[in-house]
Amino acid sequence: MAERVVSHTKFVAAPPEEIFALLQDPSKLAEIDGSDMVLGQRGESQRLEMGSKFGMDMKLGPIPYRMSSKVVEFEQDRLIAWAHFGKHRWRWELEPVEGGTNVTESFDWSTSIFPKGIELAGYPKKNGEAVEQTLEKLAARFAD
Repeated sequence: MAERVVSHTKFVAAPPEEIFALLQDPSKLAEIDGSDMVLGQRGESQRLEMGSKFGMDMKLGPIPYRMSSKVVEFEQDRLIAWAHFGKHRWRWELEPVEGGTNVTESFDWSTSIFPKGIELAGYPKKNGEAVEQTLEKLAARFAD
């Protein structure tokens, strides 16, 4: 895999500002998570911006764990991405279109400290499926 990015795009019937406001609030991420791994935000609620650090309570199967991430890409109402200690990224890009927004979520392991390990563990396929499910939940949240 030369590119090391898995992404999907879905139309969401809401303006980018409304979608971005949800993505900037880590306490809301469990509501749209398609991986069933995100349990909720750890710590106080905050609005994410470039350089923000935030913690999440997670689970892998029945095993709970904690994850700390940092916002590493940011453009208000258009782009937000975060990474944790492994340096791979979850990126959201919002493109305004007539009637709403094309939302692209990506799992990008090109920046990972151990990309081959991610591939051997099957995360590109698993995360690709989770991205699709997350986008479905996001679109349903803003459906009429």
